[in-house]
Amino acid sequence: MRRRVRGFAVAIVSFAFLAPAVSARATADGGAQPQPLEQFFDSRAVSDDARPALADFDGYGGSLSARDLTAAGWTPGRALTVQGARLTWPRRLPGEPDNVLADGQAVRVGGRGDTLAFLVAGTGGADVGGTGSVSYRDGTRSSYVLTAPDWRAGPLATKAVALPHINTPGGQLAQQARLYVVTVPLVRGLRVASVQLPRAAGLHVFALSVRASGGGWTGSWAAATSGVRAEGPWSDRTVRLVVHTSVGGPRVRLRFDNTFAAAPVRIGSATVAVQKAGARARDVPVPLSFRGGAGAEIPAGAQAFSDPLGFKVPSDANLLVSFHLPGPVTAAPVHQLAVQRSYVSTTGDHTADTSAAAYTTLLTRWPLLTGVDVSGGPGSVVLVGDSITDGDRSTRDANRRWPDVLAARLLAQHVVPRYGVLNQGISGNHVVTDRYPGDGVSTDMAGVSAVHRFDRDVLAQTSARTAVVFEGVNDLRGQTTAQQIIAGLREIADRGHARGLRMLAATILPCEGEVRCTAAVDVERSAVNAWIRGAGVFDAVLDFDAVLRDPQRSARMRAVYDSGDHLHPGDAGLAAMARSVDLRALVP
Repeated sequence: MRRRVRGFAVAIVSFAFLAPAVSARATADGGAQPQPLEQFFDSRAVSDDARPALADFDGYGGSLSARDLTAAGWTPGRALTVQGARLTWPRRLPGEPDNVLADGQAVRVGGRGDTLAFLVAGTGGADVGGTGSVSYRDGTRSSYVLTAPDWRAGPLATKAVALPHINTPGGQLAQQARLYVVTVPLVRGLRVASVQLPRAAGLHVFALSVRASGGGWTGSWAAATSGVRAEGPWSDRTVRLVVHTSVGGPRVRLRFDNTFAAAPVRIGSATVAVQKAGARARDVPVPLSFRGGAGAEIPAGAQAFSDPLGFKVPSDANLLVSFHLPGPVTAAPVHQLAVQRSYVSTTGDHTADTSAAAYTTLLTRWPLLTGVDVSGGPGSVVLVGDSITDGDRSTRDANRRWPDVLAARLLAQHVVPRYGVLNQGISGNHVVTDRYPGDGVSTDMAGVSAVHRFDRDVLAQTSARTAVVFEGVNDLRGQTTAQQIIAGLREIADRGHARGLRMLAATILPCEGEVRCTAAVDVERSAVNAWIRGAGVFDAVLDFDAVLRDPQRSARMRAVYDSGDHLHPGDAGLAAMARSVDLRALVP
């Protein structure tokens, strides 16, 4: 189902509102024994460009281009990791059955985790969905609702991959085809035995798997992809990124994301080190591996986790993450506002360099790298926000964003667990409007909406326990109404609760004095804040408005906390926000 709100679409993903409903005993699915998914393949989605009539995905002769899939790195039999779930693109030739139309089939699936991931698309012209069930080894069963966006009309903002053409018997169309990874919750701790698919006309399933819960790992640092921008071009260059940890641990793994991209990217080699100064490492950088190899090719829309590495990651410290791009790279997914200087080298693989000599070019954004996990720990708190969370107007290279100050507070106490803190702020981000369209190279790096990025930037984060949502001022300044923002916040809260997260919201800061923060905007801001405080939708409220507002003029930020633009707090204001958080509110 989709809802149209003042000219933009808000996707309502019905499965996300439902926690698994568990029955006491499982029953046989029509008496049939569960079979591997490929045994049920009855639909042909992929065709050779020269013989498009061999496939008919939508019932009208439309199909996916095998050439486009290969160009995206989605080759037959290839394992793809999307949103932390490992899914295998069907090992089928063009024109062979490569997906199943969901009609209640009992599929054999194993594993234990928190989420069931489906690689899907609908072909009915709109979202299509239905109810299915999961059977567990102990005999219990849970239900789920799966909704698949349409392969031609679904949102680009939530796609796994978009292909540039659609094959038809009458010729190739220059229209995009989209595939989606959709997740539904599982009962934690139980081992899955089988999955009964929904009965839903036009719902195609290509792959499914159980996503591991991330147990044994804690997210220490993260950055949300804000868009795809032109880069370089880089060819045979090494990127050395400076990132700041929240918690430490004896082992590390890194996550690289090719989100929103149209083509694969190749990482030739990668290392990790503790920073000494600038691009200089304290010790010789330690090489990472990817499924046993020195590097990895990341397909369009997918991600790669490095293998676990015995490396002592300090808490509250800067790491150098270096990766060689054999090239050429002309565009890359990035987190645009790093508030941190990183580096690009001269020609060559300089990942093992301790010296900074080869790193001659400054970089003020984080391309490709999206996560640093450490072994052990109690899990992480994920902070979803806009430029105030992202650290705009905080001191560069000083790690004075309010998430950094919160992380330092957690490290310095013993009352609550020392959670990792993951900053998923994106400068310019909105709750309900996509600033970045979700596809292609763009000059707008304000990201897709919080509603659209919630699954990727919160639910798929490593061992997320609690989420804090602190957004809305950009929506208000763009004339979005309080009721539209409230609807988006309510949806986010419901989706987080359905996955067992503790959900917190922060009130929107006053901004009188900034050109678009008019008196009318402040009326709407006050309405959103009143709802956050009083509706009881979130488990707790961080009242940042009350902390930073001028007691003599409630629509304006106190001067001591103002960075000078009347919209963003400076270092003092960010610290005051972090210090005001009752740490006990973060505990599930």
